[in-house]
Amino acid sequence: MKQLLKNGMVFHGGRISRQDVLLDNGVIAEVSPAIVPQAEYSVTDCSGLMIVPGFADVHVHLREPGFSVKETVATGTMAAAAGGYTVVCAMPNLNPAPDTVEHLQQQLDIIRRDAVIRVLPYASITIGQKGEGELVDFAALKDMCFAFSDDGKGVQREELMREAMKRVHAVGSMIAAHCEVDELLKGGYIHDGEYAKLHGHRGICSESEWGQIARDIELVRETGCRYHVCHISCKESVEIIRKAKAEGLPVTCETGPHYLTMCDMDLQEDGRFKMNPPIRSAEDRDALVQGLIDGTIDVIATDHAPHTAEEKSRGLEKSLMGVVGLETAFAVLNEKLVKTGVISMETLIEKMAIAPRRIFGFGTTDVAVGEKADLAVLDTETQYTVDPEQFLSKGHATPFAGWTVCGGNRMTIVDGRIVWQSSLIEK
Repeated sequence: MKQLLKNGMVFHGGRISRQDVLLDNGVIAEVSPAIVPQAEYSVTDCSGLMIVPGFADVHVHLREPGFSVKETVATGTMAAAAGGYTVVCAMPNLNPAPDTVEHLQQQLDIIRRDAVIRVLPYASITIGQKGEGELVDFAALKDMCFAFSDDGKGVQREELMREAMKRVHAVGSMIAAHCEVDELLKGGYIHDGEYAKLHGHRGICSESEWGQIARDIELVRETGCRYHVCHISCKESVEIIRKAKAEGLPVTCETGPHYLTMCDMDLQEDGRFKMNPPIRSAEDRDALVQGLIDGTIDVIATDHAPHTAEEKSRGLEKSLMGVVGLETAFAVLNEKLVKTGVISMETLIEKMAIAPRRIFGFGTTDVAVGEKADLAVLDTETQYTVDPEQFLSKGHATPFAGWTVCGGNRMTIVDGRIVWQSSLIEK
């Protein structure tokens, strides 16, 4: 049966306009202002809603295999679908780490069985994902994974990262780097800023992030390796990456909703405000927003990192690092950046849906005839209060709990199939 999405505001040709969208066998068959419904069509009235390519998140923790008490592929991808995502890239912080063909195959088997959206896994850079020691067999893993990352750990030795980049470049893949200099951490767990000083917390300096980015940019210049920087959080990182791009180096980067909308003075004495890297100063936040506007920051990724309630109940010092974000990203950014006029809706869609698909080859970069029917149907106006108890993710730790936000996802379509639908949608 063909499916007709009627009366929606559609992202088409880089603009948003009133259109109908007809889906046929997993593909967009027609986009037109006035498609006449036929008897065999299933019709969904999208009046007041926006139809866009499904969001793509290049940084998500699904926790399987090894940590299913925190999240599973089933719960994580359903949370992603609820947030409007049709493709996510799964980080390698797993047990076993995806460091061999056999270990990565375990993850792929779970994804094939349980995922409700498309999931592309990372493989680790080092054996055991330790950030040191022996490198993985990149050639053996490259066709099974999206890219290579030791997320959660920075590769400490320059020579090891140089060799990793040479090998990854040789097999035509990419490194996604968690940049962190261990010797600069000094037991810190939040940003080394005003809040830490006022409340007696040990801080993490910004150089622990930007110092390793600067090192790696030199290695990119030397090796030619495609290099993506995970979750940048400080102004120095933005400037280093801006200069690398001006040189034409093959460098991309991401930041997250919490870094774009909060600063360290918004912290509370609660584990739901603890993540790595930490939320930094207002000056850093503003530099990130400017980097988003000028194109230095390519994509917005959530770094969705669920933990158990107990693991996040130990305060800022002792809780584990990581917060969830798939189900709140669009609404928070719509509320704080679009509704306030900081960026346009088109820019937000570009950073959450179009750019990651274009840069990393996910396909479906427009709601256009012939494109795959991987779509999100968004409500951009309805206000609600973020309530983690309503999340589909197993993880409930979010710094946005209690925020009044505007908009959200109402329907997610993958390969022409509705995989998630809000009760507010009427057929």
